Amino acid sequence: MGDSIMQDRDYTLIIDKSGSMSSPEANGKSRWDTAQESTLALARKCEQFDPDGITVYLFSGRFKRYDNVTSSKVAQIFTENDPMGTTDLASVLKDATEQYFRRKASGQTKPNGETILVVTDGEPDDRKAVMRVIIETSRQMERDEELAISLVQVGNDATATRFLKALDDELEGAGAKFDIVDTITMDDMENLTLAEVLLNAIND
Repeated sequence: MGDSIMQDRDYTLIIDKSGSMSSPEANGKSRWDTAQESTLALARKCEQFDPDGITVYLFSGRFKRYDNVTSSKVAQIFTENDPMGTTDLASVLKDATEQYFRRKASGQTKPNGETILVVTDGEPDDRKAVMRVIIETSRQMERDEELAISLVQVGNDATATRFLKALDDELEGAGAKFDIVDTITMDDMENLTLAEVLLNAIND
């Protein structure tokens, strides 16, 4: 994608704060710590092109949206939230995509659209609902590249990996207008850190 595209694109980051995100990783840090470091790296990168910062959602059974997040605000967001609860991915994804179409309708989106990055460690509460949101989103789109959703797995939950792979492969067969989802499982990450994976996703 390169820098010129990044300048004309918006970025939304959705972070899972379900209870399992407090689990320690192999390096002794929790998934939550890793998520915070990666959010900071992404905010710093996007700030170079867009001083308004990025949109950040944290979700478990409910979600909370933070607008115009710059690198200086990241620590506070993570201090205000603790990992607990379930993984209602469908609701937060619906809100993020609806926000995009609302801004698009009022002429506030960037020329190259938006990328929504989702960091999650478990299977969502309702798989079918997540698929429905993505399919309905794709049907509201006019062109393939205007909106992209990247789902990145942290941790090594096998059911989460299976769900993400299915999402990548089955959506068009299930009626999606465009293949807007890209999923990155633990296997795909190889030796990259989460921060590197997120930065790759926006440079893609």
